[in-house]
Amino acid sequence: MNVKRRTLMLGAAATGIATTFSIRTRSANAAEFTYKFANNQTLTHPMNVRAQEAVEKIQEESGGRMAINIFPSSQLGADTDMLSQIRSGGVEMFSLSPIILSTLVPNSSLNGVGFAFNSYDEVWPAMDGELGAYVRGQIEEKGLLTLEKIWDNGFRQITSSKGPIATPADLEGFKIRVPVSPLWTSMFTAFGSAPASINFAETYTALQTGVVDGQENPLAIISTAKLFEVQQYVSMTNHMWDGFWILLNRRAWQSLPEDLQDIVSKHFNAAAELQRKDVMDLNATVQSELESKGMTFNNPDSKAFQDKLRSAGFYADWKSKYGEEAWAILEKAVGKQLS
Repeated sequence: MNVKRRTLMLGAAATGIATTFSIRTRSANAAEFTYKFANNQTLTHPMNVRAQEAVEKIQEESGGRMAINIFPSSQLGADTDMLSQIRSGGVEMFSLSPIILSTLVPNSSLNGVGFAFNSYDEVWPAMDGELGAYVRGQIEEKGLLTLEKIWDNGFRQITSSKGPIATPADLEGFKIRVPVSPLWTSMFTAFGSAPASINFAETYTALQTGVVDGQENPLAIISTAKLFEVQQYVSMTNHMWDGFWILLNRRAWQSLPEDLQDIVSKHFNAAAELQRKDVMDLNATVQSELESKGMTFNNPDSKAFQDKLRSAGFYADWKSKYGEEAWAILEKAVGKQLS
């Protein structure tokens, strides 16, 4: 990060009261700097497990000068609320999908173009390389910072209470919850669905009450959020790869001495690498776990879905929105299959 350190005060305290489910490392009075790290995942999700390990190592290596308290499960607010808080300084760290971040940083959602990535063999070279560097630059232009390594959310699958999604035709008229992001809405509109933009904190209730017929998320989230209680079918569409950037309030970060910046970066980036492996290991076992909970799986042909998006003008439309430079970086990573 090409940023200059400033001797500025940390941002104002976040709204909301920490519950007993937040992860606390030491009292604020005992540390020279205390950060809040907000996210929308449960305590059992690999992201929070590895983040807690990183926090403990940061506390130890900094000699107690740096404390980070983790607030999981949208305790401090929904994604859109926290995006405002990270900008104002109400929280100092926040993990967010780049596709949701695109409501502020439009080109951050490049990695989420439908059916762009075929496997992790394409994802990590791109996100740790030119594509990730491009997106981080876009984020910085909007006044935020992010750590170098993106964390894994996974390839996203569609769940339903009505029946399996086997072909694009099954998505016609399908009421599906999507995160608050133009890219998601655009993609499912191209399929003829009825996408509803709902924050993740409200998704379980929307499924339970029948506001929507289904949703889409990686298997790890379907499991840890217990969506199997309100959904029966899982269609392994792999329609999008998604991750989590660790966003930083610029003023808060620049108030840290350089040695603490280095310590925080080192341990969170190392934790990201471990979390990626955790998600991969979890994906190897979670399908059987979800099947034991009553979910039924099917494996659609992704080419038919990609062809539908192409014929609907989805790729041409988003190429024009992202611009030639950004689209060329994406195609350099995944090939020209989207044209």
